[in-house]
Amino acid sequence: MSGRTECGKQARSPLRAFLQTETGSAAVLLVAVLAALVWANVSPDTYESWWRTVMSFRVGSVGVSLELREWVNSGLMALFFFIVGLEARREFDMGELRERRRLALSVIAGVSGMVVPVAVYLGINAGHDSVHGWGAAMSTDTAFALGMLAVFGSRLPGGLRVFLLSVAVTDDLLALAVIAFAYSGAVYLPALLTALGVFAVLLLLRSAGVRISALHAVLGVALWGALLRSGVDPVVSGLAMGLLTYAHPAERHALERVSRLFRGFREQPTPELERDLRRGLASALSPNERLQRMIHPWTSYVVVPLFALANAGLTIDADGLSAAFTSPITLGILFGYVVGKPVGILGSTWVAIRLSRGRLRPPIGWGAIAAGGSLAGVGFTVSLLIATLAFDGPRLEEAKIGILAAVLASFLITWAVTRVIALLPAQARTRALLGEGHPIVDLSEPVDTERDHIRGPLAAPVTLVEYGDYECPYCGLAEPVVRELLADFGDDLRYVWRHLPLPDVHPNAQLAAEAAEAAALQGRYWEMHDVLISHQGDLRLKDLLRYAEQVGLDLDAFRRDLRARAGAQRVAEDVESADLSSVSGTPTFFVNGRRHFGAYDVESLSAAVRAARDRAALAAVD
Repeated sequence: MSGRTECGKQARSPLRAFLQTETGSAAVLLVAVLAALVWANVSPDTYESWWRTVMSFRVGSVGVSLELREWVNSGLMALFFFIVGLEARREFDMGELRERRRLALSVIAGVSGMVVPVAVYLGINAGHDSVHGWGAAMSTDTAFALGMLAVFGSRLPGGLRVFLLSVAVTDDLLALAVIAFAYSGAVYLPALLTALGVFAVLLLLRSAGVRISALHAVLGVALWGALLRSGVDPVVSGLAMGLLTYAHPAERHALERVSRLFRGFREQPTPELERDLRRGLASALSPNERLQRMIHPWTSYVVVPLFALANAGLTIDADGLSAAFTSPITLGILFGYVVGKPVGILGSTWVAIRLSRGRLRPPIGWGAIAAGGSLAGVGFTVSLLIATLAFDGPRLEEAKIGILAAVLASFLITWAVTRVIALLPAQARTRALLGEGHPIVDLSEPVDTERDHIRGPLAAPVTLVEYGDYECPYCGLAEPVVRELLADFGDDLRYVWRHLPLPDVHPNAQLAAEAAEAAALQGRYWEMHDVLISHQGDLRLKDLLRYAEQVGLDLDAFRRDLRARAGAQRVAEDVESADLSSVSGTPTFFVNGRRHFGAYDVESLSAAVRAARDRAALAAVD
């Protein structure tokens, strides 16, 4: 029960898909780390010799020759940062960061969560020539952090995922700037100017609306090559390309055009119509979402594990560990992450709230922020990348030990934080997890008890709104889920149905919606609703007349209202409100005005309703 008409079956929000892919890949990443450690200790010579193998690509007199480790670190990792850029752009255009106050708070927490660890590292390494390795102690690993969050998921609020991801996006952007300006080699100006020229062409193509994927791919490779030649770390090219790729929700008129194209292809399955259909399908979704779905699994399950395999290997022995834990490099990285990260994120959030006099508020409570701060102390991918740029030999080994120790320590600290929160009284625990922030409201037209069709107590603290289509089979599948929710939550939940007939795929949906409104004129809306949603395959006029008689309507008045289309205006108003809320498919649910993404099964919707109820209870106490 996760499919949706119009939007595509089994549609999920881009953010939810991103999080699920990251958390799922954390296990693969952990296996790669362990494999690198085993390989480096069983056969250290072959480990180093393999990753130092030179591989070249040449076309005529032009080519690139790099060691395998460099191909991974500078080449494949550009794809990783491309995904980071895509997700940052999606959050700016459609996600939590479209509300600029939240963006400001995430930026403040992200920046402070990097500055404080760097200060800790510099303090421990003051007077040592290892001070230049400060960049290895600042960046959170998104994959590991979200993977660990999955372990504690039942104890922490869903909003922590978004908060942690928003902070990590800022973290990654700044880390790339640090790599570009602090850890790149001598700059070769002609190549840098070439890179800037290629980037300018990309900007022009974007402003002109040119969406030829092959052309953008070629220019992306050219940008990477120019940056590599210039001396600036070429992974910056991936981030730049991602940030240029805009995101937008699927629009109903674009989806209706796809339906027309499909009907044309169904009638005449020619190669020309097949090409038009493919282009129409591609244009209905934003490039950002299509590229994330295409590339993100590869970066999560191939690129990042390969990076770990190439860089996490180090020889472990008692003497080496003893030396490492007296080394300012190891201690600087370890304490930078496990102390600097939580202090930076918690402290800057507290200061921002006080200085803004409450205008800036996090979407979660202080307990959840503390857990997020400790999770942000997981530094791996970018930290290792900078360590390989800053150190070599024994010092690189010491940096790796500090990075791996920080991963383990952050997990243990997060476990301790969640245990403390679990021991709090119920109300204090709810406040610690949910806080006092207000969630973003996605529903453009608030529920009106005088107008909307409402099932359940009018004064219920939680409102579940569904945009539905009586002929949509997925709305039929969701109906028993809604009934179960109403039974489970009792007086705490009210349910609202709003019409979104999709006549391009469901020819009888508009008439059925108007029939429900005609029944509402006689005070029998919900009786008619229940019959219509349970007979989705029989919604022709003669069927509607039979249902009207079945629920006890005045048939003459019902026929008259149907003929006069008395309910058409009401249905049109619901459709307009759906458009204003960027709803393009059915069923689409909103919980207290917040759009529910993902599956609409009992477990998923119950979690959303429960969180909304807890937040409403906190607001009532305040």
